[in-house]
Amino acid sequence: MLDIALIGTGGFMPLHNRYLTAMVARLNGSMLLLDCGEGTQVTLRRLGWGFKDIDVICITHFHADHIAGLPGLLLTIGNSDRREPITIAGPKGIREVVSHLCVIAPLPYEPRFIELMPKAGKPLDFTAGEFKLSALPLDHHMPCLGYSINVPRQGKFDAEKAKKLNLPLFTWSKLQKGEKIEHDNKSFTPDMVLGPLRKGLKVSYITDSRPIAAIPDFIRGSNLFICEGLYGDDEKLDQVVEKKHMIFSEAAALAKAGQVDELWLTHFSPAMPDPENYLDVARKIFPNTKAGFDRMTKELRFREDA
Repeated sequence: MLDIALIGTGGFMPLHNRYLTAMVARLNGSMLLLDCGEGTQVTLRRLGWGFKDIDVICITHFHADHIAGLPGLLLTIGNSDRREPITIAGPKGIREVVSHLCVIAPLPYEPRFIELMPKAGKPLDFTAGEFKLSALPLDHHMPCLGYSINVPRQGKFDAEKAKKLNLPLFTWSKLQKGEKIEHDNKSFTPDMVLGPLRKGLKVSYITDSRPIAAIPDFIRGSNLFICEGLYGDDEKLDQVVEKKHMIFSEAAALAKAGQVDELWLTHFSPAMPDPENYLDVARKIFPNTKAGFDRMTKELRFREDA
């Protein structure tokens, strides 16, 4: 099971009812935070998932509305008796940027850094704690990354294969859990008794970018695609091109091309207080589109028929 929550949905500056864009994922008791603008820890507290279990933080880029909330959040995590290391991933320079920010927030735990430098148009896969992730370079005014979270699912246990291998019942559960076992002086691995991998879970997150050709393949098959929509009105296209952002119709076109299940729009301009008024623009292209709001949540589960 993978839990997703939008922490904030605003771009550039917060509003009284809208914090800056961030997202959190929860898997196997571990949490991953994606971006951390000003006020992130305030809306996280309102969400109620806690702080101490944040093991991984991924930053898309170094504009303040995506990272300025980090010192306060990291200090709050330390004040919650966190002593285990936290992994912080982001574009090249993430170590230096966070180190400067944390001059005002001395930490009682070790921050561990992953500097991501994928080649243009090619995703880079990496693992951080419980999370299997991919990063894609985007098209913004500074180096910026999109992310996807992938939760693989092993194949079904094949009892007939286990019987043919003369494996006793007490060994089956270990193999199902992915463990290697020894029996009758022989080694047995899970692949010997499991079927092909089944469809897992995937969540993709793209913000602060123009649409690029690599995005549809990167997000393909996502159960949930979270994408920026700075403006809903197509007449704002010239403005978003200049700022290297996207409008609703462009995000919806990416969702359609990537064959995702559901699209959540986020990173709204402060000049657009009611994004719901423009949802029809996106839904004409991709019907299963929703306007994100702060602390919007979704629980993703493996399909039983898959």
